[in-house]
Amino acid sequence: MTSYTQDTIIAPATLPGTGAISIIRISGPDAFPIADAILQLKSGKLADAKGYTAHYGTVTGRDGALLDEVVATVFRAPHSYTGEDSVEISCHASAYILGELTRLLVEAGARMAGPGEFTQRAFINGRMDLAQAEAVADVISSTTAASHRIAMNQLRGGVSRELATLRSELLEMTSLLELELDFSEEEVEFADRKALLALLDKVASHIQSLTDSYRLGNAIKNGVPVAIAGPANAGKSTLLNALLGEDRAIVSDIAGTTRDTIEETLNLGGILFRFIDTAGIRESSDTVEKLGIARTFRKISEAEIVLVLLDGSESESVLLNNLREICQQVDSASQKVLLLLNKQDKRATTGDNIFVSIINKIVSSIDVEKDLFYISAKSGEGLEKLKERLIELEKGLIPNADSTFITNQRHYEALSTAARYLAEVRTSLLRGTPGDLVAEPLRMTISELGRITGEGLITPDEILGHIFAHHCIGK
Repeated sequence: MTSYTQDTIIAPATLPGTGAISIIRISGPDAFPIADAILQLKSGKLADAKGYTAHYGTVTGRDGALLDEVVATVFRAPHSYTGEDSVEISCHASAYILGELTRLLVEAGARMAGPGEFTQRAFINGRMDLAQAEAVADVISSTTAASHRIAMNQLRGGVSRELATLRSELLEMTSLLELELDFSEEEVEFADRKALLALLDKVASHIQSLTDSYRLGNAIKNGVPVAIAGPANAGKSTLLNALLGEDRAIVSDIAGTTRDTIEETLNLGGILFRFIDTAGIRESSDTVEKLGIARTFRKISEAEIVLVLLDGSESESVLLNNLREICQQVDSASQKVLLLLNKQDKRATTGDNIFVSIINKIVSSIDVEKDLFYISAKSGEGLEKLKERLIELEKGLIPNADSTFITNQRHYEALSTAARYLAEVRTSLLRGTPGDLVAEPLRMTISELGRITGEGLITPDEILGHIFAHHCIGK
């Protein structure tokens, strides 16, 4: 990313040729003079215009001919995305027009912005903190109602507000401990240890709650992982293609065709599901296929939902062995399992027996809660009911507007580290460790929380300010 300077930057805000209109953004101290240098308005200049106003004008190319008719929108500092004077020029979505406008603006004194530089300036100018800046990309890339709600909550400062509350409570603890140091000769104890432990447990519980939300938040953002597992030739790739409505995976009667996992996402009921087609589970001497099967077992263990796909025309012993082998890889406490008895179309055309009573006996013999679906991946029979059940299982994923989830791995790691420092603080308090030694891991906890929002280390001035404001002896 380009280091921050006081120059004026420009960049297209839209891709050329994707619609009727393209937008070029200008931000910096000379945004208005630079825009006025290339625009011919009906009257006046943008430099004299009020903020939040739009102005019609024309642009003349370097050959003196009319280049385009445009609309320029004015944003005056600090009431703009970057906190600086800004102009947005809306022109026709032509790659040629966009290129010529860009060249004219550069010749007038602007420079092309570096990647993410507009958001960087918004952060530096205090328009948003680091967590909000990261949420900008999540809002743009959101593909479902659930992921959009989470991203918007983060952009509006939902995560930041919770972290500010935690930071304030930890600052209170640190200030009390620091105050004791100033009166160490008098052996005054301002920080009641029981009260500190109670506050510590409250903060630790809040941090743990945020940390625990990462798994769910990550699933909403990147898709609920759904592993399609089963023996070779059960129809896993056919099922993936049927769910997606396109031929994504290669389908063949040859066992072992799928040797690696294939992942695709699908929006169902406002929730993003990430379906994982895995290699067929069977005994194999092929080195590559064995690696694929090993990866299958790993993907099964990582999935939130496991679709166990079985060939409904197989014998009781084969069905039982296949089911048990897969269910051994499933954690019944944390994963949901759906049993899919495939190839119902084959039963309809050939009259092959589907062992309904046998399947029920097999289900009861495996210690995993499951739903049973009779489907045909080939004809689509039963797939709508399957989709409805998937939505029902994950309908709790759609958050309320004020729900706070952690979706960023950097945030998760910082919270996890903060939790470890807090555990160290708790141990020190229980052991009666001197306040100066307890205060250090407290500062590190606050520092980790600050890394998320960009506040960094707590400063001595901040501690002193808190002491004077809340604990000043004699006023």
